[in-house]
Amino acid sequence: MIEPRLQQIALLARVALALMFVWHGLVPKILWLSPDEVAMIQAHGFHSVAPIAQLAGLGEIALGLLLVLLRRQRWPLLLVAAVLLGLLLDVAWFSPHLLFQAFNPLSTNLAGLALCLLAWLAEKPLPGPLQPH
Repeated sequence: MIEPRLQQIALLARVALALMFVWHGLVPKILWLSPDEVAMIQAHGFHSVAPIAQLAGLGEIALGLLLVLLRRQRWPLLLVAAVLLGLLLDVAWFSPHLLFQAFNPLSTNLAGLALCLLAWLAEKPLPGPLQPH
């Protein structure tokens, strides 16, 4: 069983992560295609940018929804952490100049990884007798 205060902390971390993913999926990829998004996609050698950006945006929105819809399961936190780490490594390899910009992928992804860890630790069941669900 998880203490109610820890459940609140975990939920807050999940909602913050979900909002981050929904925003980054919707705004700079689907609603207003950001020049930085275009450059990152083109750095991979793709020329048809808009469909790839939209697909990536939908993927990010789906990850955000998974975090809140499946909040009783911990695996979405691992998936999101892996995606954040993978995207950070991708930017470092293909678009390293972005790591020095304001509100850059390094600061955003590290904050996201910290939220994943916070939720993971807060959701860890407390030791004690087994509780029926």
